Amino acid sequence: MNYQQPPHLQAVILDWAGTVVDFGSLAPTQIFVEAFAEFGVKVSIDEARGPMGMGKWDHIRTLCNVPAIAERYREKFGRKPTDDDVTTIYERFMPLQIEKIGLHSALIPGALDAIATLRDRGLKIGTCSGYPAQVMAKVVDIARDNGYVPDHVVATDEVPNGRPHPAQSLANVIALSINDVAACVKVDDTWPGILEGRSAGMWAVALTCSGNALGLTYEEYKALPPEKLAKERQRIEQMFEGSRPHYMINTIAELPAVIDEINARLARGEMPQGC
Repeated sequence: MNYQQPPHLQAVILDWAGTVVDFGSLAPTQIFVEAFAEFGVKVSIDEARGPMGMGKWDHIRTLCNVPAIAERYREKFGRKPTDDDVTTIYERFMPLQIEKIGLHSALIPGALDAIATLRDRGLKIGTCSGYPAQVMAKVVDIARDNGYVPDHVVATDEVPNGRPHPAQSLANVIALSINDVAACVKVDDTWPGILEGRSAGMWAVALTCSGNALGLTYEEYKALPPEKLAKERQRIEQMFEGSRPHYMINTIAELPAVIDEINARLARGEMPQGC
């Protein structure tokens, strides 16, 4: 039997915060700042945003590896943070995250319409997140109340390795009965999420304005002067270059047009691994 490449897409695998909900990816970022602050260690919003997209324990470990943050920790405790210290911070992070997740869980404008369009075109909707299952359960409940119910959800602690490893995307492939990873598109607002999709052999679409990289509310985004927005978009596109997304768009509202283009490329024989 000969290999036959997929003639069209079968599924879209969407991130959550910054992609479908929480326009500026504000919920996780602020909680990192607060969790470290409870131990007397200052972490700025910009520092907290750096590893966004990773699982939350890995995110905290990465922050603790930042020389400036590690030095602040040493000044407070007389030593650099160990994995046990990371776990202690993580255990404080979790209840804070669960308590406050509802403050930043509104659907991103245009998300429901875009997802409905994808479903009309026969695509399944898989999802994954850097949130652990305990937090995801609350996010999913709030999203359901707001009209968003994906076909599958994979939390970061439900697989052996979180982003940038491909495990979460591949878990969606299995659960959704997709027969070829090249028939999938991974959509994310962070570089670990784009690397996840790339490593899984999928098409990858990066969001430049709705998520972590811009870090603004929807209202703040819409109020940006055109020249400022253009400058910020250029910065964000440069940030994404190393993760090699196939497309970069402002928000999920623009995704249906990209899906049409990818379907056309598949019909011409193009594959995500070759470009």
